[in-house]
Amino acid sequence: MAVNLKGRHFLTLMDFTPAEIRYMLDLAHDLKAKKRAGICNQVLKGKNIVLLFEKTSTRTRCAFEVAAMDEGAGVTFLDSKSSQMGKKETIADTAKVLGRFYDGIEYRGFKQSVVEELAENAGVPVWNGLTDVDHPTQILADMLTIEEHVAKPLNKVKVVFVGDVRNNMAYAWMYGCAKMGMEFVAFGPKELAAEVDKDVLARAQKVAEETGASISVSSDESCLAGADVIYTDIWASMGEEDQIPERVRLLTPFKVTREFLDKTGNPDVIFMHCLPSFHDFDTTMAKDQKELGYDIREVTDEVFLSRNSVVFDEAENRMHTIKAVIVATIA
Repeated sequence: MAVNLKGRHFLTLMDFTPAEIRYMLDLAHDLKAKKRAGICNQVLKGKNIVLLFEKTSTRTRCAFEVAAMDEGAGVTFLDSKSSQMGKKETIADTAKVLGRFYDGIEYRGFKQSVVEELAENAGVPVWNGLTDVDHPTQILADMLTIEEHVAKPLNKVKVVFVGDVRNNMAYAWMYGCAKMGMEFVAFGPKELAAEVDKDVLARAQKVAEETGASISVSSDESCLAGADVIYTDIWASMGEEDQIPERVRLLTPFKVTREFLDKTGNPDVIFMHCLPSFHDFDTTMAKDQKELGYDIREVTDEVFLSRNSVVFDEAENRMHTIKAVIVATIA
């Protein structure tokens, strides 16, 4: 059956069928191969997109800009200091104005309700570059990376997300795995596992009943057995620095080490991370926290720099899957 996503918003993978997600992944594979062969079809020539950033990012901004420009589109970047959205102008009014200038709008920020309000009022496709509860472009990139490195179809792959199981990456993975029939385990300390959003978990498990997926939360390390993917994220996101002492106390036993990977029983298990990562003490924040007595590394260099790590392939794939999303919705 033909898939047509033109004019659609990209707010969460929960809005798409497995066939539509498969279409975007196949398109990303194709666009990546064409870029490497030096083929850019300029299918977005004459189009313009705007990037609204309330949260900073290296990969998301660069991925959207390069993806759009590769295919001929113009790009405008607006951070929180460059826009009146939410300050002197409502989100709805901003969306209505930008929708008359641009063919697509990307939002990266905090509340999911903001990207939803933009979509309700823009009149053009709106793409979610990250919110507090979801990160769908990252999951597409992760799935593309898994398909490049794991010799199994997605519906046979087991992903274990390690650490703070209440964050947007854990929830985004629940949605993605549920849709694609995958096995997903959120593995973290009991205190945090008990705080997983019950509505998010229930929604994912309901979809899983239809697709054959398995979505669960565990504090038992036996869940690592048979994992094809070990995934983690930083322990304290932007604005959560005051929570570092408690996060270090809770999450240090969940730091991804070589011994941790060995517990999967899979010598070819791949390590993934959405980045940025604290894997050494070469960043200002890691150094400062170490001086205060806190080791905030969620993964060791022994793993991060190992043959099992595919984090930089994953980072590159953000651009290819984002390009697929843009092309599919506005070309």
